Amino acid sequence: MKTKYIIIIALAITLASCSLDYEPLDTYSDLTEGVSEDSIQVVFKDKAAVLSHRQTLLNLYKNGQEHWYLDLLLLSESHSDNAYAGAPNAETTPFEVNSIEGSNTNLRRDWNSHMGNIAQANRLINNIDQVDDASLTAAEKSQYKAEAKILRAMIYFDMVRIWGNVPLVTTSAGDITSETIKDVYPAYFPPQADPLTIYQQIEEDLLEGLQNAPNNNPNDKTQFSKSVARALLAKVYAEKPLRDYDKVIKYADELAADGFSLVDNYSILFDVILIDPNSPPSQENRAIDAKLRNTSESIFEAQYFPGNTNWVTWMFGRPLDDWNFYFTFLKWITPSRDLIKAYNSEPGDLRYEQGVVFYQTDWSVYYPASNYAFMYKTRSAYNSIIKMRYADILLLKAEALISKGDYSAASQIINQTRRRAGLADLPASAISSKDAIQKAYLKERRLELALEGHRWFDLVRLDKVEEVMNAVYAKDEGRPAQIYPYTSLSYILPIPQDVIDQNPNLVQNPGY
Repeated sequence: MKTKYIIIIALAITLASCSLDYEPLDTYSDLTEGVSEDSIQVVFKDKAAVLSHRQTLLNLYKNGQEHWYLDLLLLSESHSDNAYAGAPNAETTPFEVNSIEGSNTNLRRDWNSHMGNIAQANRLINNIDQVDDASLTAAEKSQYKAEAKILRAMIYFDMVRIWGNVPLVTTSAGDITSETIKDVYPAYFPPQADPLTIYQQIEEDLLEGLQNAPNNNPNDKTQFSKSVARALLAKVYAEKPLRDYDKVIKYADELAADGFSLVDNYSILFDVILIDPNSPPSQENRAIDAKLRNTSESIFEAQYFPGNTNWVTWMFGRPLDDWNFYFTFLKWITPSRDLIKAYNSEPGDLRYEQGVVFYQTDWSVYYPASNYAFMYKTRSAYNSIIKMRYADILLLKAEALISKGDYSAASQIINQTRRRAGLADLPASAISSKDAIQKAYLKERRLELALEGHRWFDLVRLDKVEEVMNAVYAKDEGRPAQIYPYTSLSYILPIPQDVIDQNPNLVQNPGY
């Protein structure tokens, strides 16, 4: 008689500031991996089961905001010069003072959530071809698998940029029995792969996904479309392990051919509809919906509607749909004085008022209570969270052109976002040398994409971490004292110690 061991890993995701606890089921348990019929495991018994799981995958970026959005902003904005932590505590303060350790609970939550999402994608990728249901066509199987591969690539892209050396898991582990333990057990405790190997898997997933994913739907940017794959490929080829700036240009141009373009008015990306559009926001004049979804600039977004709203908005400031809701505690991701100074370095930048807002508060940690700065890009429970937008990819094309010495063409792209922001074109001095155009480019990316989760990764990709971050503490009077200097070892973060303790095949990243 076989002895069967069921492993259920409880991923306890705790957000202390919000007192939100989740205990998702292990994706490898019998409960989630299907049932056995005549000793054959059936993961998806029919088309309906496949469609249900596909919808689960499509909803991952809508429902799981802690790791892919809230914590990613903490890393990219508060661990860079764009923002302070906002709510000083053991979770957040290490990101603004550079003292992050493997014991950080945010990192543990993020790692477990990302790995859990990968397991969910793998479940569809590895099992859809075995579904015995004539109503599920071969074309549908290919499409759904392509979507799951694009999702897996998106998750791994975030993970490899955060941790570098992460486990590469592309299979679904089965139950451990006395007969299978030698083969199955290692799947529960996989070793790390080096960044190049992870990037190669991301590239493979995206290129395969690109073949069968649906085309871009201008009316629904929540899908894992061919355009999402192209945007991710542009971002992947800009990173050092697979850097190929010709391909960055190629996929940026293909996105333009797909119909993507900058919207004329920057504010519609983030604005809301008020009861009285002629009056300022207030409890009486509250937001009733997002201004616009599915713009020509949005490539992939999580969408929220009245009755199915975005909870994370109140973590950043006042939710304009409910003026006083939870406006009683310190908020995360407080815009820094250094960012505000950058916005004001050229008068009239319209992006400033879309990124930063000031309110009166009951606290005065970073600013006077009478005039306290808040992040403003996610300002209501109806706001979409735009994971990928065309301005990011268009500016990456400018980066590629700079690398090829075509400063004039790069400046023309930079001038597109500057003009939309109400600024004049770059002066001739800004394109007089590689150093000059790179400086102008990095500043433009900072102001265009501020508080959207890009700044830290830009500094890492362009080898600017030490130069920028070791200098900002002396010139930003609101930033707490730096604990450790930034070095080449700072470019990736520590692997959660709890995860290392559970998996003997993991090794902590150097410097932690």
